[in-house]
Amino acid sequence: MSQKKPQEILEITIDAAAAKAGLSAKQMILLGLMAGFFIALAGAGANMGAYYLLADSATAGLGKMLSGIIFPAGLLMVVFAGAELFTGNNLMVAAVLDKRIGIGSMLRNWCIVYLANLVASVCVAWLVVQSGLLSTGDGLLEQVTVSIAVSKVNLTFGQAFIRGIFCNFLVCIAVWMASGADSTIGKVFSLFFPIWLFVTAGFEHSIANMFFIPAGIFAAGSSAGLTFTGFILNNLIPVTLGNIAGGSILVAGIYYFTYKDALRNRMETRRVYISKNEQETSKTASLDA
Repeated sequence: MSQKKPQEILEITIDAAAAKAGLSAKQMILLGLMAGFFIALAGAGANMGAYYLLADSATAGLGKMLSGIIFPAGLLMVVFAGAELFTGNNLMVAAVLDKRIGIGSMLRNWCIVYLANLVASVCVAWLVVQSGLLSTGDGLLEQVTVSIAVSKVNLTFGQAFIRGIFCNFLVCIAVWMASGADSTIGKVFSLFFPIWLFVTAGFEHSIANMFFIPAGIFAAGSSAGLTFTGFILNNLIPVTLGNIAGGSILVAGIYYFTYKDALRNRMETRRVYISKNEQETSKTASLDA
């Protein structure tokens, strides 16, 4: 089977956005919670697998690369099990531009899903700390968890915003390519490599940070200068804005304006084809009568 063309992927993306906008609030909440669980658990696994390498600045790059191999499991679960992830849903902008859905419907989805992602991720962070797993490596995993959280909240607004742009550009590219794959293995590879790249590069993902930073807060509290206020103001807000820009403008926007004419031609060709078939069916029915 072959990979679908970009204009075909655009149509799939718009259809998917329309379906997402049509979900009930209950469905958005439940599926948003599932996505938060998936991403947070992937974050926990990524830290566990690479904490020894991440603890040493000389091997931190290798640690990020190893974390990047583990973390894509989160998005794979979102896509294959079915869940609502705020960052991937930034692609819904394509449907707004095509006037398939209203901006209000999109923002409703974003807000509900975002809050559900947040609740689930923070719950997983608390439970991981309570599980005692951070004592792994004589407490080295806890030190690394706190260090990651501290480094994230100490980014400047501009740094967090830019890293958020790059991150969700890659996340939405991953979802975009997976939408065009005709096989399970094709979708796996489409999702895996861009996510591996963003983690290795050190970019910022708002939903992942809903696990990484609260885990540091629950582990060390104010002793490391970590607070939920600092988390929201210094990281979550700029990263979220960057994620929206990277996914909505640089992926959904660019591909929509590049292929909107091709999409309309496809739709018109299909409409004419269906109309001809209906006319032929009507003539056949008249003759039979």
